[in-house]
Amino acid sequence: MEALIDPFGVTFVQRALWGGILVSLICAVAGTWVVLRGMAFLGDAMSHGMLPGVALAALLGQSLFLGAALAAGAMAVGVTLLSRSPRLSRDTSIGLLFVGMLSAGVIVVSHSSTFAVDLTAFLFGDVLAVRERDLLHLGLCLAVALVVAALGHRAFMALAFDPRKAHTLGLAPRAAHAALLGLVTLAVVASFHVVGTLLVFGLLIAPPAAAVMWARSVPMIMCLAALLGSVATFVGLLASWHWETAAGASIAATAVALFFVSVAASALRTRTAHRKRPHTPSHHHHQERPVSP
Repeated sequence: MEALIDPFGVTFVQRALWGGILVSLICAVAGTWVVLRGMAFLGDAMSHGMLPGVALAALLGQSLFLGAALAAGAMAVGVTLLSRSPRLSRDTSIGLLFVGMLSAGVIVVSHSSTFAVDLTAFLFGDVLAVRERDLLHLGLCLAVALVVAALGHRAFMALAFDPRKAHTLGLAPRAAHAALLGLVTLAVVASFHVVGTLLVFGLLIAPPAAAVMWARSVPMIMCLAALLGSVATFVGLLASWHWETAAGASIAATAVALFFVSVAASALRTRTAHRKRPHTPSHHHHQERPVSP
């Protein structure tokens, strides 16, 4: 029991735990829509597209958070504008912007010989260096994410499952899509300095993807994703402490591992249901229900 509790008696590990939990909550809110709308590639591109903004901010001695927000915002606007072209698919637009932004970031970084440590922190994060000020920022970002998700819930649902119906209902699908991009941008920017850009993608996608297999409503998917992300944070920090591994990577790897456990458990549940179905056919129809509001 001491092995489970001792690491969290240390102040910086406590802050890392709270930081990871707050990131998990933000990523659960945004990541649920990323998974339901099939926007995983966009989430990945957004997380890497922040590099030029962060690199320029570091060179100019400005806030990395502000640099990341501006670069991610530019990426979101670029994707929105390019995807309106009838000749370009959304994936093509995202891919081009992804490569362009990442290349620009690497060019900026290559001009400075002092970037090695900063770039490592950008890519892999430093969850053990979370300060009280960072926790405050994450708390504010979570509050904004919850407000956006609550206000946009109906429009996001229509956008995810029937975009044409969104027009009919007067839910302004373009505005809803812009708000959804803003929500993803907020999650990525808020989280990158805690778990890094390469790993924020894990918390954004893995917990909601695992939750979708068990929960049947959007709020339940978000709650279960938040729980799985928080468990991944706890287990990842524990593994990092005892095995001396990178904390951010350990958290992301745990989140992905939980996803695969969920896939295996879901497959087992389905197989068991099929075996029982001839005897009790009416009890398993809920397995096929679509996600509800």
